[in-house]
Amino acid sequence: MNFPERFSNLPAYAFPRLRALLDHHTPGGEPVHMTIGEPKHAFPDWVTQVIIDNAHTFQGYPPNEGSPELRGAITDWIARRYGVTLDADTHVMSLNGTREGLYNAAMALCPEEKNGQKPIILTPNPFYQVYMVAAISVVAEPHFVAATAATGHLPDYTSLPADILNRTAAAYICSPANPQGAVASRDYWADLIRLAEQYDFRIFADECYSEIYRHEAPTGILTVAQELGADPERITLFNSLSKRSNLAGLRSGLIAGGPESIKRVKQLRAYSGAPLPGPLQAAAARVWADEAHVEENRALYREKYKIADEVFGNVQGYMSPEAGFFLWLPVENGEETALKLWQETGVRVLPGAYLSQDGVGGNPGTSYIRAALVAPKEELQRGLITLRDCVYG
Repeated sequence: MNFPERFSNLPAYAFPRLRALLDHHTPGGEPVHMTIGEPKHAFPDWVTQVIIDNAHTFQGYPPNEGSPELRGAITDWIARRYGVTLDADTHVMSLNGTREGLYNAAMALCPEEKNGQKPIILTPNPFYQVYMVAAISVVAEPHFVAATAATGHLPDYTSLPADILNRTAAAYICSPANPQGAVASRDYWADLIRLAEQYDFRIFADECYSEIYRHEAPTGILTVAQELGADPERITLFNSLSKRSNLAGLRSGLIAGGPESIKRVKQLRAYSGAPLPGPLQAAAARVWADEAHVEENRALYREKYKIADEVFGNVQGYMSPEAGFFLWLPVENGEETALKLWQETGVRVLPGAYLSQDGVGGNPGTSYIRAALVAPKEELQRGLITLRDCVYG
């Protein structure tokens, strides 16, 4: 039996790869898990009651694109957060987690050719792995653009040569960045939008970490696009309740964009999608409408930023994240460091190379490890101090 070759050269996904590296070794202490960005703070206690109150809707098929109440809550949130008014029927759709939308956006919106050639999809490097798989799935060429300290830990797409940009059909960008925590400024967004207009490509803006930040809310692409009068079909936004509300398992995400773009994504979802069950849509609508729990959650992460800064303040090369909940820590070799930490202390982190691909100048994640700030404060502080003493002591 034959199998397709298009995915045959994919590396193992980051977490199976990590298990293969660590799991046959005995941890050197009580395990402290800092690998996956799975929020541990409490979600609003009323969420459970909303699900119970709407349990009868399990009997029927849920609305494929999201209930009117959910889509209305999403557009209301976008108006509050970004100052942009969108139509709930034509500009947004509910997602079963943003990974679905980030993948399907390429499936629905990437053309088969760009200027008569195989299309390119730009992706930051390191990156959320679905960007690469989405590009491969639509027979586009993923082009990895290093996001390093030299570029402010965001990809400098404006520096790419014309022959690459002329083939570019779409560009993924994550702000706040996973894993580095860097935030795109208003000028960064404006330059990227102008570049997309000049070379006629789409921007897929992954802003899933936008609600976890230190001081000021990160500028969103929709705000800047409105200020510039950009074509709404050029910008597609993604966000979710996973980090904002500590509800990764609820799987409530959003996609927002121009009406023609959303129409095409909806059409694809009609054939292949898996909408949220009705009770979860009802809960999601309530959560998108509430900001009090988000402010409480943000305050907890600010305390964790302070802990991290106190622990690593004297470590050369330490970069305190602007937003999000990851530390991107410089080391000699991320894979060797992750193994050493596990064997000697029980602290479990992710090698940066597992989030990156080889490119010009090598793999930009090789000399980093990623540590998630999701554990309870006492456990987190113990783990960070142990990490520091083992790696930098």
